[in-house]
Amino acid sequence: MFFVDTIEVAGLGNRSYLAGGERTAVAVDPPRDVEQVIAAAVRRGVRISHVVETHLHNDYVSGGLELARITGADYLVPAGARVSFARVPVTDGDRAEIDAAEGLALRAVATPGHTPHHTAYVLEEHGAQVAVFTGGSLLIGSVGRPDLVEPRLTERLARAQHASAHRLAAELPDETAVLPTHGFGSFCSSSQAEGSDTTIGKEKESNAALTRDVDTFVAELLAGLDDVPAYYTHMAPANAAGPAPVDLTPPAVADAGEIAERLAAGEWVVDLRSRVAFAEGHVAGSFNFEAEGQLATYLAWLIPWGKPVTLLAESADQLRTAQRELARVGIDRPAAAATGGPSDWLRAGETPGSFPRGTFAGLAARSAEVVVLDVRRDSERAGGFVAGSVHIPVHELHRRLAEVPDGQVWVHCAGGMRAAIAASLLDAAGRDVVAVDDSFDAAEQAGLTIRVP
Repeated sequence: MFFVDTIEVAGLGNRSYLAGGERTAVAVDPPRDVEQVIAAAVRRGVRISHVVETHLHNDYVSGGLELARITGADYLVPAGARVSFARVPVTDGDRAEIDAAEGLALRAVATPGHTPHHTAYVLEEHGAQVAVFTGGSLLIGSVGRPDLVEPRLTERLARAQHASAHRLAAELPDETAVLPTHGFGSFCSSSQAEGSDTTIGKEKESNAALTRDVDTFVAELLAGLDDVPAYYTHMAPANAAGPAPVDLTPPAVADAGEIAERLAAGEWVVDLRSRVAFAEGHVAGSFNFEAEGQLATYLAWLIPWGKPVTLLAESADQLRTAQRELARVGIDRPAAAATGGPSDWLRAGETPGSFPRGTFAGLAARSAEVVVLDVRRDSERAGGFVAGSVHIPVHELHRRLAEVPDGQVWVHCAGGMRAAIAASLLDAAGRDVVAVDDSFDAAEQAGLTIRVP
């Protein structure tokens, strides 16, 4: 009897998998912090005999090379991926025996589209095709985006995605479980998943790649592509070079004086506390990226790559979790860190910064006299926006602060998290800001006029 354990990498919207039998198992698309994969194998009492990659990932640093080194497993990587380390190159049709006693094997299926070399892996039990690890090809109701490799290849790869989806649908039974890596919040997905599990049969009924002709599919796919996080530029090269082992030892402790010095030097000091706590009081000049939000995605997206970052956390546990998440996207070592609260991080005589939080109802009462700043992405704004609002996506705001008109700024997103990031950037720049901590669905109900482009 086989098993498949799902390893959620929620902060990045990804999944990894451990699958096997009584004795041995395969790890698929492991995250950089491989301890959780090893822990899953220990719980199952199995040895990891194989580690496989569906493609060179664009959204996170892989733990595959390190996991293979630790476990002695064979490291299977698509042959078309240009890498600088020893691995077992995989081509279409290759098979790997996972657990002979259980009749478990993996069969490689070339599925170009998300990348030119993308490969899916079919899990077979005594010859029956029971699951397929689809990586960034066939997702739940969607496919992986085809525009992360090279702009000149985007349309060609989009057409390849359509063909790859049809190949999987044609070759696999309807009951085959579809187990993607992307699609649960990852920007590697062309759209986001609804639901947590699916099969080939379900995808035949609902996935655009399988229900639309290729020209319609490609046109809709390309029209719907969203912004690409800036840090993606660095992920595939890091994975091709062979990531170094992750170092999760505690960073150096910064006292109030050092925090002030790092701010004065232009470094980033990031407060991981909730947006409510940050608004009430913080170190002036620091930025707020909530540990409970999409920390890795948004901090890696906004921060100038390679700039030192100091983390301020409520607790050692919060700091450890944040450090782990950031390592997954190549922010390996915080320059320093501190725990506690503003009273611990401010020098004697310094006063904490603060700014008010508001709602769309509060904004409706003041909208004629303040600047309304919308920091959602273009695709979100296309669905409707507050009349008269200024639009600068949050990931562009730190470069475009000078474009924000004079006056008190009420900044909003779709739910509050990104508005808090933006408010902290504006506050650090000396602006009078109010963070709208409210759902955009409440804007029209509050009496604000909503326009569509």
